[in-house]
Amino acid sequence: MSENSRPLPDFPVWPQFDDAERVGLIRALEQGQWWRMGGDEVNGFEREFAAFHGAEHALAVTNGTHALELALQVLGVGPGTEVIVPAFTFISSSQAAQRLGAVAVPVDVDADTYNISPEAVAAAITPRTRAIMPVHMAGQLADMDALEKISADTGVPLIQDAAHAHGAQWQGRKVGELGSVAAFSFQNGKLMTAGEGGAVTFPTAEQYELGFLRHSCGRPATDRRYFHQTSGSNFRLNEFSASVLRAQLGRLPGQIDTREARWPVLSSLLAQIDGVVPQSMDPRVTRNPHYMAMFRIPGLDEDRRNALVDQLIAAGLPAFAAFRAIYRSDGFWETGAPDETVEQIAARCPNTEAIYQDCVWLHHRTLLAGEEQMHRIADIVAETLAAA
Repeated sequence: MSENSRPLPDFPVWPQFDDAERVGLIRALEQGQWWRMGGDEVNGFEREFAAFHGAEHALAVTNGTHALELALQVLGVGPGTEVIVPAFTFISSSQAAQRLGAVAVPVDVDADTYNISPEAVAAAITPRTRAIMPVHMAGQLADMDALEKISADTGVPLIQDAAHAHGAQWQGRKVGELGSVAAFSFQNGKLMTAGEGGAVTFPTAEQYELGFLRHSCGRPATDRRYFHQTSGSNFRLNEFSASVLRAQLGRLPGQIDTREARWPVLSSLLAQIDGVVPQSMDPRVTRNPHYMAMFRIPGLDEDRRNALVDQLIAAGLPAFAAFRAIYRSDGFWETGAPDETVEQIAARCPNTEAIYQDCVWLHHRTLLAGEEQMHRIADIVAETLAAA
């Protein structure tokens, strides 16, 4: 059998579910109360999610974008303030700040890990900066040592965008043990999912209580007289989604173990392909859930990279083009953009400019396949590049 006629890879499906989700949904249904104020599924999930991440408190919300928005609001972000975000990220990171009336300030990322550059963060801080938002790209935590020092030296709090980082650890510390607010997503492709959903972990009871008020239209849980103590919105998660997430959380540790075993194999194989550079791993990240299997092909422009992704998909891989630089999307400029041009931002974000054009990622379900499939993935990448 020739290389090109070998069978296509057979990857596990996503989302994954079994009787644990079915039991949870029936439990939520039969309790007779389907919103968080009357049922106990959301409360139970929050306790379990907080414990899993070593956090004092967790608050479940409608989605990951709302998790970021709510967390930023708790930290005092609003009109006239600035939030430092990586230029290479999904645009929710910036839009959450912009929807609060703040200015999102994009800064460059590291060329190898794709995480926010601490040096770029330090250079971007002004008297108006109210938060620094590292995004843990593909599950690899950003340089929390450097970022925590910057935060301590300047008094500007961190908010971890942990949408990719469920179960991640930095030098043995879980996300909730790092002393800063963190926001998670449970969108359909994420490491655990209910189709949509999100959560915020808080290190203090005061932050949690303010977050609870703002996620429930300003009402405390015990209010019966419609006394709204703060402004807010309805970001409450429903009981059915919470029941699914409790089952998903129970399955997560084993899935992380599998992906952590597969990535070194796949990364090593990809690195042997001429022109392919896998995302590098910071050794201080002691647990990486691997939301994406990411690699660069330096020298490709955006059009050639997009064509390559189409070819990989045709060959059976769940491949995707990397995120666009946020400042190269029209939506970034609608409100809350810095007083700069696209080219001015691009000039101070050279790594982002390169990565968004030459980076490819594979869905994390590929890393749940057997070790032999890692070899087939690398074969397909090599064959596709050679043909191109």
